[in-house]
Amino acid sequence: MKVAMVEEMRQIDKLAGEKFGIPETILMENAGRAAAGVVVEELAGVAGKTICVLAGPGNNGGDAFVAARHLANHGAQIKVFLVGSEEKLTKSAALNREICQKLGITVQSLATERDWEKFALILKLADAVVDGLLGTGIKGPLRDPFPKVIGMVNEAGRPVVAIDIPSGVNAGSGTIPSTAVKADVTVTFGLPKTGHFFCPGAAHCGRLVVDDISLPQTLLNDRGILQEYFEDEYVRSLLPPRPIDAHKGSCGRVLVVAGSPGMTGAAALASEAALRIGAGVVTLATAESLTNLFAMKLTEVMTRPLPEASAGILGHEAAEALRKLADQHDVVLMGPGLGRDPATLNFIWQAAKSIRKPLVLDADALYAFAGHAETFAQAGDPLVLTPHLGEMAMLLGLSVEALRGNLIPCCRKAATDWNAILAVKSECTLVAYPDSRVYLTSKGNPGMATAGSGDVLAGTIAGLMKQMPAADAPQLGVYLHGLAGDIAAAEAAEGLLAGDILRRLPAARRQLMSPGSQSV
Repeated sequence: MKVAMVEEMRQIDKLAGEKFGIPETILMENAGRAAAGVVVEELAGVAGKTICVLAGPGNNGGDAFVAARHLANHGAQIKVFLVGSEEKLTKSAALNREICQKLGITVQSLATERDWEKFALILKLADAVVDGLLGTGIKGPLRDPFPKVIGMVNEAGRPVVAIDIPSGVNAGSGTIPSTAVKADVTVTFGLPKTGHFFCPGAAHCGRLVVDDISLPQTLLNDRGILQEYFEDEYVRSLLPPRPIDAHKGSCGRVLVVAGSPGMTGAAALASEAALRIGAGVVTLATAESLTNLFAMKLTEVMTRPLPEASAGILGHEAAEALRKLADQHDVVLMGPGLGRDPATLNFIWQAAKSIRKPLVLDADALYAFAGHAETFAQAGDPLVLTPHLGEMAMLLGLSVEALRGNLIPCCRKAATDWNAILAVKSECTLVAYPDSRVYLTSKGNPGMATAGSGDVLAGTIAGLMKQMPAADAPQLGVYLHGLAGDIAAAEAAEGLLAGDILRRLPAARRQLMSPGSQSV
């Protein structure tokens, strides 16, 4: 499913009228009816129930007026409050307010102290609240009286259905400039917006419902919309079934360069993940003094010693040995638990530019490029980077807050500038390509916020890169990693460990390829 940037959605709405003759009032009617339908579903019927409908002066408020009318037709007791200036009502919103009034639905303004007291009382009595205050156009802090209204709604604790996006959430970035409605369900129109998927806004959306409101599919599926939300059918098409004549060489030889004193777990998790996802042979290249430890710890993973600058620390002496070792493998993963000793960072920088195999850089390997990320373009082909938000911000020279405010554009530009595929880890991990495509994951859960989870992801991606077109492996890897986490969370919940994700990777792959199966 496509995911729209705010301006792309505006263009779709505009073309619906200009190209197909669909007037704004029809789209508003369909949006309001869709929102009302969600309220009916959430409350298992609304007859005799009190619904507080909040309408702003824009078209989002117009949708709310339509929803109020349809809910009244279902037998609900409707209390509508107009928040903001009546003079600023859009033409379509004003039309639907007038229809409500002709039907005997009172539209109450919040002008006097008594109006506010009545509003507070209705919130306490309401079975649900419909949020039609503000739409997808907000950017900066909210003006009075919207923060006060939103605060009262959140304090009331009533079920909330938000129209298009919870009021106060930036629909492009998911940021919240001041305050925002906490919705139980958000019903959005045409396509989901990028801001629905990223926190803090995503945490305010609740369950997301998408309704096309009769917008033409040719507009919703336009190839110029370069954001995509992973869906099972699409991801399933990426990984072909393993042929009957498969052998360990055809399934991929993966070289993992990882580990240092005190951080051997990261190397073990990444190496085992590559095997668990189906790679044929995995070799862990690590500092010479650590090889015996790993040989005992990792039964199925081969180990190769690299010259060390000091005990457990790799330096420039290891770069040439690694280059020769890389020539014997199909894919190289560098970074998990390597440490940030200056000698190691210099080794990583040298090695990454000399390896001419598909290359995955994770964790400490990313820090070797701090301050000169433009040299990523000299590294492997394809090059896959797997930073979390802090690492991505470091590479861009930004604060995490600034990155969050412009996440997709920043990642898109970085992927192009660095000629790299980015798997940027957050509450909604995204995969960005040099050709500007961006994919958003539909899998994963908060329990996966645990040490080592990223090492498992890096190993998963590397392990897939010989089994399929290497450039597609980050998409499938992100999806299967999230699905494995979801399977594990069914039992472990917030006690989930990275090893739980690792052990569920085969089950995730089986579940994707055989959608009727149940995995625990």
